[in-house]
Amino acid sequence: MRLSFFIAKRYLISKKSHNLINVISIISVVGLSVGTMALIVVLSVFNGFEEVIKSLYTSFNADISVTAVNGKTINYSNFPDEKILNISGVKNLTQVVEEDALFKYRNKQHIAKIKGVSDGFIENSQIDTMTVNGNFVLQEGNVNFAVVGAGIAWYLDIYPENVSDLLSVYVPKRGNQSSFNFENAFNSSALHPTGVFSVQQEFDEKYVFVPLRFAKKMMDYGDEVTSVEIRLITEYDTQSIQESIEKILGNEFDVKNRYQQNETLFKLLKSEKTAIFLILVFILLLSSFNMIGSISILIAEKKKDIGILSVMGADLKLIKSIFFTEGMLISLIGSLTGLVLGFVILYLQQYYGLLQLGNADGDFIISTYPVYMKITDFIYVFLTVLAIGLFATTYPVSYLTKQLFRAKGNG
Repeated sequence: MRLSFFIAKRYLISKKSHNLINVISIISVVGLSVGTMALIVVLSVFNGFEEVIKSLYTSFNADISVTAVNGKTINYSNFPDEKILNISGVKNLTQVVEEDALFKYRNKQHIAKIKGVSDGFIENSQIDTMTVNGNFVLQEGNVNFAVVGAGIAWYLDIYPENVSDLLSVYVPKRGNQSSFNFENAFNSSALHPTGVFSVQQEFDEKYVFVPLRFAKKMMDYGDEVTSVEIRLITEYDTQSIQESIEKILGNEFDVKNRYQQNETLFKLLKSEKTAIFLILVFILLLSSFNMIGSISILIAEKKKDIGILSVMGADLKLIKSIFFTEGMLISLIGSLTGLVLGFVILYLQQYYGLLQLGNADGDFIISTYPVYMKITDFIYVFLTVLAIGLFATTYPVSYLTKQLFRAKGNG
């Protein structure tokens, strides 16, 4: 055991001549512990919300989306779907036709997007698990149905149980049609809404799902689609599959993963998490002044010890090392204690849901604050607290020990 560590440890656990030093030292440890605990708890809760949002978008957005770089549609007859399906990790392809449309139900109207999807979409996505009313059924034999977002259902006052009223759909005709004649400018049809889904407000107020054949007929499409959605097997790496698809398709297609499809949202989540992290770090910096005071008073109290050690041959480097080790021990104890407490709180929240989100009436998608612990967050927080401890220790140790050491030398 190094001499500086041995002496620093004795200074830390031994009873000081002034109780004030003990109190300040305890406050320093408690302040760092609470700050560390708050950091790891907040980061883990943000991770939890991010995972919840990802799961919601997973049920709606495909793992990879392919659109045309030039133009609005893709000629699917020339699309290399077989080559893409042969890539390891690709689960299935879904043809999608999407367009703005006017929806009318009884005497109410609303503008949203019609999204036609091919067979197999429901089985390979998780959107059917988000059905809040009715059933997620798009077609039975030759009969077409619609499934509307919860926001649209609210605007139009749609109830799937009511089979007597149909949802009318109006889509602008392709080409230069006369805007003065409503009948000539729009293709129209009607179908029964069988269900209502709720994913997220952005989607709930924007989309109405219909069969692909219905959407193509409404928009006068033949082999054309507006996009191709690709779903992957979970165990496979998305990035490598995306690169393989890009090589097959070339520069004529825009290939985006789920993050790129919702880039703004995920950047916002990341920036919010970073902002909260910096705010808590600033609070930790303020609390570190307790440690500066504790180290400074301890150095002043140990003037005699410094003099004795200097007479016995201790140089300035050893004196600095003793009190620097003292400060780092306080940081180490505070950070480890905070991380352990934070882990316990997060574990209890994760498995027992101690802190509820909202009320028990199901107003929210989740009932408790979500938690997702990452080992990297624990490492970053630990290193951050140690860096703050280094900042709070370096100045008083460097300055005060030098002054006292010189004073004893002159004496």
